Amino acid sequence: MSDEKDLLETTNPSETSENQKEEKKDEYEKVCFMCRRPESKAGKMIELPGNIHICTDCMQRSFDTMNNSNINYDELMRNIPNMPNISMIDLSSLQNQIPKKQKIKKKQEQPKEKVAPKVFDIKSIPAPHKIKASLDEYVIGQEHAKKVMSVGVYNHYKRVFADMTDDVEIEKSNMLMIGPTGSGKTYMVKTLARLLDVPLAITDATSLTEAGYIGDDIESVVSKLLAAADNDVERAEHGIIFIDEIDKIAKKKNTNQRDVSGEAVQQGMLKLLEGSEIEVPVGANSKNAMVPLTTVNTKNILFICGGAFPDLEEIIKERLNKTASIGFQADLKDKYDQDPALLEKVTVEDLKKFGMIPEFLGRLPIIFSLSGLSADMLVQILKEPKNAILKQYQKLLALDEVKLEFEDGALEAIAEMAMEKHTGARALRAILEEYMLDIMYEIPKDDSIGQVIITKEYIQHTGGPRILLRGQELPMLEVNG
Repeated sequence: MSDEKDLLETTNPSETSENQKEEKKDEYEKVCFMCRRPESKAGKMIELPGNIHICTDCMQRSFDTMNNSNINYDELMRNIPNMPNISMIDLSSLQNQIPKKQKIKKKQEQPKEKVAPKVFDIKSIPAPHKIKASLDEYVIGQEHAKKVMSVGVYNHYKRVFADMTDDVEIEKSNMLMIGPTGSGKTYMVKTLARLLDVPLAITDATSLTEAGYIGDDIESVVSKLLAAADNDVERAEHGIIFIDEIDKIAKKKNTNQRDVSGEAVQQGMLKLLEGSEIEVPVGANSKNAMVPLTTVNTKNILFICGGAFPDLEEIIKERLNKTASIGFQADLKDKYDQDPALLEKVTVEDLKKFGMIPEFLGRLPIIFSLSGLSADMLVQILKEPKNAILKQYQKLLALDEVKLEFEDGALEAIAEMAMEKHTGARALRAILEEYMLDIMYEIPKDDSIGQVIITKEYIQHTGGPRILLRGQELPMLEVNG
């Protein structure tokens, strides 16, 4: 027993010291003998006798040089013994030229904490008023749309987790949102998915075509959701799919060709919206022999479709004028020309006339519209949401220890310019980028600048911004309301 103990005592220290040497050896990177690049830049090294390391690039370059040169190596090898003063290269003579391992320590990988996946059940679904309150923090206006979406999502997830033991089966409540560009359709869906912590796939209907044609298959939208859920089928089946630009798959009018990206796509999507078992590739967008397939049931996936539907307003106007232009009390034909809430009067018949097939609309029972943005709403969008554009710029300049302020007149001027572009909230970012370019370029040059105030005159090109040096900044006044 004592002999065994002595043996352990004698062997263990040497083993541990050997292990320590190996660990220390692995702490530093290998360096390529030819290009002197470390392992982190050159990639995996090829080890040669004599502790020489060569990167794959240099090795490939050597082979290419040998293959492309006109030297006959067989002839050369035969003649080497007959040549005076030439001997084969001795690797030991290169020992002094071998670059020592650079003192670049390998990055230690931080052990990732395993976070248990969030259990999503009927108790964790926020009530509609809480969903809307969270949307209010990020989305300005669109009160009706936020209310409809909050109730629709709440009811959908109640349906998913409801007890189906009785005979009452709750039907699916997919949504169709109609609104002009830049009114916040995609933004609302992104905010919603982040709030509920469910996987979200955002796809574009313009890339979808009928199966067998160039473009994405209709099932590819489910593939994107599966990827967003980290290939967890159960989690994906409780996710949300947002299909943008849905108006682009309307039936093409007066066409003699096969409509592979219009009506055919609408018909192909019917089974997805209704709920069916879909075979989708894991880790890829298209099916092929090398990719494993898995089955996803779309019965509990919430589909939200959105589109700008250009010219839909003309169809609504035509219908309203037809019903109100008979008799002595007839309305004027231009009554609805400047109506900002015209899209709210949309009906299923208007959408059919636009080119959406009845079966498709029947699977989207919740239809609501987003209103166009007014100048006042654009001013609010600039400064009020949690991640407002102004707050983003203020944070960027705060990193240079500079305060950034905008006068109310400047914000109103920016909103007026955005209204003229007719692209909604998207125009705000483009306008601000243009005006902030010179400021963001010049400020890092001068460390003495403490505050920049964007004035109305600067926006209207009649003056410049007010720049205050450090120590001269104005005390911030509290603005009520």
